[in-house]
Amino acid sequence: MSRASSLACLAAGAMLGFGGMAAQAATVTFTQLAGVTGGSPAATAVFRADLSGVGLGQIASIVIQDSNSGIGGAGGQFSGFDLDAVVISTVLITDAADIALLTPAAVLDIAGSILVAGTQRAPADPALFGTSGGQVDNAVATLTAFDGDSIAGPGADGFVSLGDGGRLSINLVAPLPVSTPLYLYIGEVGDNGEVADGTVTLSSDPVRVSEPVSLALLGIGIAGLAAVRRRRPTA
Repeated sequence: MSRASSLACLAAGAMLGFGGMAAQAATVTFTQLAGVTGGSPAATAVFRADLSGVGLGQIASIVIQDSNSGIGGAGGQFSGFDLDAVVISTVLITDAADIALLTPAAVLDIAGSILVAGTQRAPADPALFGTSGGQVDNAVATLTAFDGDSIAGPGADGFVSLGDGGRLSINLVAPLPVSTPLYLYIGEVGDNGEVADGTVTLSSDPVRVSEPVSLALLGIGIAGLAAVRRRRPTA
């Protein structure tokens, strides 16, 4: 049985660098494929969105946001949305078991992904699963393969947990023109409904350093320059 869920796509303009214009975004509808896929045990639910009519000229980034509901999944290092993989493809499939038939239409910059980790439910662990140093551990998460071992404990592998309210931003190596057909597939480890509550943003612009941080650094620099000028002796 398939399940449909509407996910709002929000503008990503606040995440653009200096001089950036507000990114274009669109609302997409995800439909759950029949069955599950993944590693051992295989319990990854796969969701598909038709991108051909999203109204974007191109896709340059994907942002996956946990709903921060605190419901669904396990706690500790497995808190929040558990992402198995992401792929954009021109191939249409209706069963999760056929996920290996997909040919990617774009290369995702997984190594350069940006994770804003969410919070953990008690008892908290030193880090969210599939992360290292606060970012995605690509050797563990393998976000280009639907291979998650759906175990909330020893033996878990092949995915990353975002934490409650966490956000993962993934740029495409090169912007992808929107064509027909074109589909976005996302894997949710555990099949516990976290995709239906989350938010996925498709943007026509890449995600860069957040503007508030950049402005703060600029403000520090200006303040320091002003202080130097105040201390400069007069002739």
